[in-house]
Amino acid sequence: MRARKRRSTTGSDYLSDALAQLGGWTRDGVQLRRDLACDDSQHAALTERIQVAADTLSIRPSIRRVEGHTQICLGDRDGDALTDGEVTLAARIEDFYRTVLERP
Repeated sequence: MRARKRRSTTGSDYLSDALAQLGGWTRDGVQLRRDLACDDSQHAALTERIQVAADTLSIRPSIRRVEGHTQICLGDRDGDALTDGEVTLAARIEDFYRTVLERP
């Protein structure tokens, strides 16, 4: 399944509405950012899941480990706007994060 690469040009569109439903994500211009608390093994499991979903959507997220947190950035700083695929990936990341934290 490939996400369409539709770019948002207005502030009050369906992407903004969808983003409003994602708690914890911040919008920095044309990028989405999220900082998640997790240990090293959770980070590894989360990163693996994100990469599989990102590959499917043809998105290249920035994922890095900083002081016990996983920082995720979606979107191209030089891009025009967020795509529906990037918002979709953000929603999937939320699901992945919950799953990884619940794992024994």
